Amino acid sequence: MAPPKQFDAETAENLEDIEKQFAVKAVMQAQTYWNLLEKVRGSTLRLTNLDAEIYKHFIEEFPEYSTSESVAEINENEMKSVKGKERWRKFMNAYEKAVNDFNFGTLLRTGSKNEYGEKTTIFVPRIQFLAIEIARNKHGLNDWVYEADQQK
Repeated sequence: MAPPKQFDAETAENLEDIEKQFAVKAVMQAQTYWNLLEKVRGSTLRLTNLDAEIYKHFIEEFPEYSTSESVAEINENEMKSVKGKERWRKFMNAYEKAVNDFNFGTLLRTGSKNEYGEKTTIFVPRIQFLAIEIARNKHGLNDWVYEADQQK
């Protein structure tokens, strides 16, 4: 559905209730993902039907994230810099029709060794979350969550 003709996104007012609803949905998605990691080894988890394609494209566009060490920690400033935004926008737009809610705001842990927390979580578009978490899972970086839960 298209916005009204007189709608201008640049000057539109943010409605607090709508922002809260988006935040609640983002937190629920994070909790769901964490619960999945507790029940299934990340290295065996598929997040989408396009995981292999997303991973391949991610590494082609961002070769600096091709190793376990590099994808383990995310530098928010680098990701959200002018150059970073430009690179990510190009990557993300490739999934506009292929991934539902590809640009919906989602919570991402800045480090694979972190749980979700106020100082260890950033807000990113869903396709960024998917690309990074698919890579982390492929490298086995999230398996510790499953192992820790199994020891309980």
